[in-house]
Amino acid sequence: MNKLIFNESKSLRLTNALFYKINIQEDNIDLVALKMENYIKSKGVTPVGPLIQHTTVTHNANGQQEISLDFIRQCNNFIDNIEMPYQMESVVRIKDCLYVRYIGEEAKLKVGYEKISVEAFEKGIEITGDSYTIFVDKQDDILTADIFVEKKL
Repeated sequence: MNKLIFNESKSLRLTNALFYKINIQEDNIDLVALKMENYIKSKGVTPVGPLIQHTTVTHNANGQQEISLDFIRQCNNFIDNIEMPYQMESVVRIKDCLYVRYIGEEAKLKVGYEKISVEAFEKGIEITGDSYTIFVDKQDDILTADIFVEKKL
């Protein structure tokens, strides 16, 4: 069952959000996610909801794309005294995003991002290089993910 559900204006609100900036060349992504879970629990709080991936695409002085990646986990309470490499935000609001709910094979998740790009192109909507992907569920090889892409103001 493959499905894309599009919405032109949706907001994302995260509460008690713990951030970890991924070093794409060095970090083992699965290990980082596990470390985040353990860090949250070691602070006496509970992870809430699924893992969120924040991706930022920028262009350097040479015009080449540079990708920055953060993992975000919401917690049931704010964590004081955060140690590096973590950061904590009490509330994160991203208003007026293009949104797609993707249901399909994990290997084809890029189709969700492509849907947003096509909709933005057809409707003349400028988007930033920021996207938030929430990995809602995975049953066998079928992934459900919510993708939010920020519009330029």
